[in-house]
Order: sequence, then C-alpha cells, then structure tokens
Amino acid sequence: MIALSLAEIASVTGGQTHDIPDPSVQVTGQVVRDSREVEPGSLFVAFAGERADGHDFAADVVAAGAAAVLASRPVGVPAIVVDDVQRALGALARHVVRRLGATLVALTGSAGKTSTKDLIAQVLRSKAPTVFTPGSLNNEIGLPLTALSATEETRFLVLEMGARGIGHIRHLTDLTPPRIGLVLNVGTAHIGEFGGREQIAQAKGELVEALPPAEEGGVAVLNADDPLVRAMASRTKARVILFGESDEADVRAENVRLTGSGQPSFRLHTPSGCSEVTMRLYGEHHVSNALAAAAVAHELGLSADEIATALSEAGTLSRWRMEVTERPDGVTIVNDAYNANPESMRAALRALAAMGKGRRTWAVLGPMAELGDEALAEHDAVGRLAVRLNVSKLVAVGGREASWLQLGAYNEGSWGEESVHVSDAQSAVDLLRSQLRPGDVVLVKASRSVGLERVAQALVEGTEGEVAVR
Repeated sequence: MIALSLAEIASVTGGQTHDIPDPSVQVTGQVVRDSREVEPGSLFVAFAGERADGHDFAADVVAAGAAAVLASRPVGVPAIVVDDVQRALGALARHVVRRLGATLVALTGSAGKTSTKDLIAQVLRSKAPTVFTPGSLNNEIGLPLTALSATEETRFLVLEMGARGIGHIRHLTDLTPPRIGLVLNVGTAHIGEFGGREQIAQAKGELVEALPPAEEGGVAVLNADDPLVRAMASRTKARVILFGESDEADVRAENVRLTGSGQPSFRLHTPSGCSEVTMRLYGEHHVSNALAAAAVAHELGLSADEIATALSEAGTLSRWRMEVTERPDGVTIVNDAYNANPESMRAALRALAAMGKGRRTWAVLGPMAELGDEALAEHDAVGRLAVRLNVSKLVAVGGREASWLQLGAYNEGSWGEESVHVSDAQSAVDLLRSQLRPGDVVLVKASRSVGLERVAQALVEGTEGEVAVR
C-alpha cells in the first residue's frame, strides 16, 4: 500500500486509535486479513468469521511486525477501532485509489472473468507496473484488499468484479471507481439467484453506468457478439469500443483456428494495426477473452504487435482453470475444476474435443450450482453436447444433477459404457485409475462447491490412497 500514517487511516475510516503511542507511525506493508501474511509494517484487518475471529490474533500479528490492527473493538495492542470493519476497509480502498496515479480497469461477466483478468494483467504488465485481482477475490472484501496492494509505482490496476444480485457491482464501483469498464458476456451463471438473463444484464451493466463520461476519459469495452452486452452502450456516457468476431467490432479476430494441441491462433485486428496471435492457453473460448484484453490494451496505448506478443506469451495465472498436466505415461489431465456454469462447461468440452483429436477423451463432470429452474435442462444439454462432440467417456460425479448429465448423454445416444454415473470423487478416481490408458485426455470440471479438483490432483500425483476429504 502507499504509505499512510495510522492517524490518517483512522481519519479516513472514521475510527479511533487505541494503544497507539505514536499515530504518525506509517503503514508501509500490505493490508492483510490472514495473520499468516503479516509482514513488518502491515495493517491487519480483523474480521470476525464463522470459523475464526481475527481479533484473537491481534497480539500475534503485532508481535510479527504489524503496525496496527483494524478492529471492531479494542484488542490490547495498537489498533484503529471502527464500527464496521468491512465498511472501513472499503473507505480506505477508496481513499487510496483516489490518491493513486494508476488507471483503474474493472471487468465483469458471467463467464471468463478470471481468465480474461489474467490476460489483461499479463499484457499490461509488459508495458508498466500492474496490480491485479489474485484468483477470484472479486467481492466487497477481496476487491479493496487488491486495490490496497497498489503502490506509487503502479500504473495499471485491474480489478475483477463479481455480482450475485442487483446493486453489487454498483457498490464495488463506489469503492474503486474505474476509468475503463469491460463487460464480457451475459450468461446463465447464478441465474437461480438473479431470476433471469435480463436481470443478470441489469446487474452487469452497472459497471458501464459507473464510468466517467467520454470527455473525462471513460471507456466502456463491450462484447459485440453478445446482444445483451452490446445493448449496454445506451447505459453509459463513456466512449464505447467493441470487441469480438463481428465485422463491426473495433478489435476483432479473423482466421480463427486451433493448433493440433487445441490452442487458438488468429489474426488480431485493432484500430492501430494487425498482428498474428498463437496462444499458449487451450480452447477456442479464449479468443473472446484475448480480444477483450486486446481492446483494453489498445485503449491504454499498446500497439497491435505489442499486444499480440504479450497474448502469445501469456499463461495461466489462476489455479484449476484449464490447467494442463502431461503425465509421464502420456495421459493429459485438464484441471478446470475451479467453477462451472453452462457456458464454461460447453467451452471446456469443445476444448477437450480439440485437444483429444485422435486420442481417447474423458469428461469427468460434476454439478453446476445456482441454476434454479434451469438446472435439469442445462445439465441435460451438457450431457448431450458431450455425445455430439464424440467425447469417448463421460463420468458424471455426484447426486441428482450428475444423473441428469448422464441422462442427457443417454438420450443423445450414449449407451453401454460410454457414460457412467458415480456417487463421489473417490469413485471417479478409482474408475479412472483402472481404465486410463497412455495417450488419454481427461477433463475435470464442476462447480466449486463440489471440489472435483481433488480428482485431478489425485490423477496428477498418482497417489494410491483415498482422495483427501475437505
């Protein structure tokens, strides 16, 4: 974080200093909520959670070098005591962002947020110091913590924004007001909570509504290939730039193809020129993500050649997202188990089909959460798609939703041993260990709550024991 005195932090957050001999002492380290991450000069944020209360670690973090604790009650060591720790954290982030000279880029969407954020960060940091959301810490706690990790040297701040309801993104943009806002897509992720795609579009569009007008540098980067996203142009005063494969897109891809190993290659067109891109990532769905990143980078002054080079060199930064491991015996494990929704399931299956040409392919799939009344139809559709793509083996893991995956495959013509339903991760591992052959490609994917990354990890590690229970 940029250096701030404890007195200034207390003023910004509306807090009171307790047990602080010298309020002019500065916080020069990171703002953290995990006591294990404390370093000299840190500010430790004490949240009272269901499993642990950060206040109980106050003495330990100060002994480890923390300058003070942001707390909701006195803790017997240097502390800034506030009425609401989360609100105070947000106020501190807003204060720091206003003082930064960095350009703030925010992005949202139903699918691909984290992968696209990672691409944007890798492209921009080839140009200047860049801070970005780690993993998927895109909520009202993770977002301000990311913003507070920026320093005076930071030139680009890239923040992923998630939403589970109307007003969530509006709140996040109040904490960290962006100059450039990117909306990737409107899909069916969390549709059970939102109630429909129109409501999802309403929530995602709050990002472009928060942008400054064009004359003040505001830029809305919108997906030309998604009608619900493209329609958001009418909801912003910012200048609009379109990305996609549409001929009307300002940043677009032509001659899209996949390499023999399933990696996308295309000709990138930007208003400043054209260049060839061949990505290290797997799956054609990354083309849209790459175009979104290219549009942001173009707006921030990178040339087409600079963007293409950075995209071609970019790798996977966040765990369990199309994470590819080649085993010594020739089996390829694709761990995409961080999360799942219908759009990302379809993209992952198409990537599996492309990667597995001429090889035997396995789709180890679990339930997709928060689909509400659409759950049966969406699981059935994914099972059917696996058959249409000629996936060799479908292993549906879990309860009722997994049975719907298998039912879809069965109704599409997958009989015999082409699809199977198993009850849990251990059963899936046992099945795969007994039947995998050299050269097979295995995709593992499900919603985060299912924990199917354990299957991929067990197959990669080649352990003979049981899958560890979380």
